[in-house]
Amino acid sequence: MNKRNFIKSLGLGSLAMIEPGIASKAANILKPAAAAKVQHRVWVNPDHKDTAADLKLRYASYKAAGIGVIYFEEDSELHFRTAKEAGIAAHRWFWTMNRPDKNLMAQHPEFYSESRKGESCVDKPPYVGYYRFVCPNKPGVVDYLKSQAEQILSKDYVDGIHLDYIRFVDVILPVNLWKNYGIDQSRELPEYDFCYCKTCREKYQQAYGIDPLTMEHPDQSPSWRKFRYDSITNVVSNMAGVAHRHKKPITAAVFPTPEIAKRIVRQDWVNWPLDAVCPMIYHGFYSEGVKWIGDAVAEGVKALHGSFPLYAGLYLPDFKGKDADVREGIRLALQNGAAGVSIFGSLTPSLLNILRETAS
Repeated sequence: MNKRNFIKSLGLGSLAMIEPGIASKAANILKPAAAAKVQHRVWVNPDHKDTAADLKLRYASYKAAGIGVIYFEEDSELHFRTAKEAGIAAHRWFWTMNRPDKNLMAQHPEFYSESRKGESCVDKPPYVGYYRFVCPNKPGVVDYLKSQAEQILSKDYVDGIHLDYIRFVDVILPVNLWKNYGIDQSRELPEYDFCYCKTCREKYQQAYGIDPLTMEHPDQSPSWRKFRYDSITNVVSNMAGVAHRHKKPITAAVFPTPEIAKRIVRQDWVNWPLDAVCPMIYHGFYSEGVKWIGDAVAEGVKALHGSFPLYAGLYLPDFKGKDADVREGIRLALQNGAAGVSIFGSLTPSLLNILRETAS
């Protein structure tokens, strides 16, 4: 399955504790200089039919366009090594909390998240059939994810790991997608509100003295929201620990702004121990114009306080083939503090020319 097919249909990614401070210190060691040259990134689905000769030419053109990192959604040693030979870092793009793995669901159905209605992602996936999110607090989940990261990062041709779906299920979709599902999400609906499994509820109750299911309005509880932000942050911290032990960077694809990310998918990404972040500033999904790209970047950069660089994620179909709008979107991103952009879409010659212009 193409790991961005969710864009077409949906629109769009026991606590094993890590020693405090280790991941953040490692992140600082790997952090690029503040005055680094503009560098772009791209999400790629490697075609296993590609030849070495074709890839050599393609990745040379990417490098000339200022692309410094490729996030590959599948493992392909040929693609990774050819990109590296061209001077481009090859990172593995990893689905984190969304694990639509039949074997995992069969062997560990208890790993999976439950909605406020009491429905498991195993039996009742929200929105689409592959939305099978695991719970960050269930015993064994963090260790499982760390073991997956270990397998990926132990390969010498993998330069880093890129986390996607590092969040809870979307409790609210971008407004432009409501019509696709015939739903009105002007309020949080129980069937899309996660996770209310026994483990999460008991852990929260131990800390705050109340079961969230007994609250009249759990969606309005700041402490219950924070509990879920922190649960995902803990997963990131553990994954970062694995990456940095391998002396390799860790990045993440996240929702477009800190406010939107916390409100609709419980991501507190400005406080994660990352080496870079790629907010998916897909303006069309939020019924916004190109100008909003600059606003979203500015909000993220301000909230990060220089912790790590931000690469503005741009969804090319939102630009409807207008090169002038793409150029303006990139200009606004850079003007507002982005270190570059990360592109999802077809890298046409005209787009590569635009990237080359903005990276020079």
